[in-house]
Amino acid sequence: MRRDRFDLSLTTESDAAAAAYRDGFDRLLAAWNGVEEALDRAIAEDPEFALAYIARGRMHATFGHATEARACAARARELAAKATDRERGHVHVIASAIEGKSADALLAAEQHLDAYPRDAMVLLLLLGAFGLYAFSGRNDHDQARLTICTRLARHYGEDWWFLAYHGWSNTEAGNPTLGLEQTQRSLALRRQNGHVAHALAHTYFELGDASEGERFLSGWLDDHPRSGFMHWHLAWHQTLLRVEAGDSEGAYRVFQDLIGPSVSDAPPINVVSDGASLLWRLALDGREIPHTEWDAIADYGDRRVPTAGNHFIDLHYVLAAAAIGDTTRLERRLSDLEALHANGKLAPGAVAIGLCNAARAMAAADDKTAIRILEPLMPEVVRIGGSHAQRELWEDMLIVACLRAHHTEKAQKLIEARLHRRPSARDRRWLSTL
Repeated sequence: MRRDRFDLSLTTESDAAAAAYRDGFDRLLAAWNGVEEALDRAIAEDPEFALAYIARGRMHATFGHATEARACAARARELAAKATDRERGHVHVIASAIEGKSADALLAAEQHLDAYPRDAMVLLLLLGAFGLYAFSGRNDHDQARLTICTRLARHYGEDWWFLAYHGWSNTEAGNPTLGLEQTQRSLALRRQNGHVAHALAHTYFELGDASEGERFLSGWLDDHPRSGFMHWHLAWHQTLLRVEAGDSEGAYRVFQDLIGPSVSDAPPINVVSDGASLLWRLALDGREIPHTEWDAIADYGDRRVPTAGNHFIDLHYVLAAAAIGDTTRLERRLSDLEALHANGKLAPGAVAIGLCNAARAMAAADDKTAIRILEPLMPEVVRIGGSHAQRELWEDMLIVACLRAHHTEKAQKLIEARLHRRPSARDRRWLSTL
């Protein structure tokens, strides 16, 4: 019987289909170029290969092609009836996520991994800043990722993919020194891996080492130009390091070259969230952002994500609309979010609504209202998912609101609390103004 890269059986009679699937699987785990082409070859070689269809559906979902993703998921479910128990469970978990049944998918994934701990495609669905744990609305999702990685580590050993994610999970759970050691081991095993570059970018940020992070990312991106669907998000990480170092001009140039909607080929969630969050950071640091930049992000959101549903995209779409005072867009998306919340379908619940209202107040220079909304929400912001680096924007907003409203003692406590967690030249610059 044909096998995948983790020695799990594949129901296909075609050696060529199995080889193409393994190639696509490897590329997907590395966030590398050619995933779709490899999976399309696998399907062409065996049109009844269930796992190739569900993996292809996963890539469609990543890039916001919902109709195509659901069609692949439906076909995979049909074909999985003739596959093994493991493959049926694999298809069920990923298809459930594609179909919008995230809570069911999360529970099924945990149960599936108890039986098949080396089913990495299912494990991958749980992990990451946009994985099922992160977008579950739980406030312990950072620890949940680390817990499952630690529990399953013995099944993966020195696998380059697993080490990268285990290291990143340690970093996000507050163990960046251990995370750095694990991700560097992964990098040594396979440098052509966008996920390990991403994990290292987060780790250098959490360690407050902007210079080493910039050195690593610049070198890695130069060595691997336009490599895979993580490329544009890694450019965003580069801008964070430049903002940290006080180089707002350099960060803005990267936005214009690689991050804005007109130049980025990233998944929609990255185009909207990376662009809006970076421009907000620059604006909070005093840079004037042209109206056209905000409008381009909102226009992109209107085209690619016209209705609410992915709260992380929705929050950042609202950031763009609020920044230019576009009350029509803001109220429409906020109304959609409130409807989802009323029906129990908004994972972070009222936290997301509050953050939208805080952004509106900040953009209108109503700092006292922004403080009133944001301050009690700080312990709950984690529920929106994403990473520490992404969620820090909301802390930035509260700090700047306090600075502008002359709430000096409150601003000082917020900044010092962050500095206790990780070093930051930017935070020290803010502290020096008090």
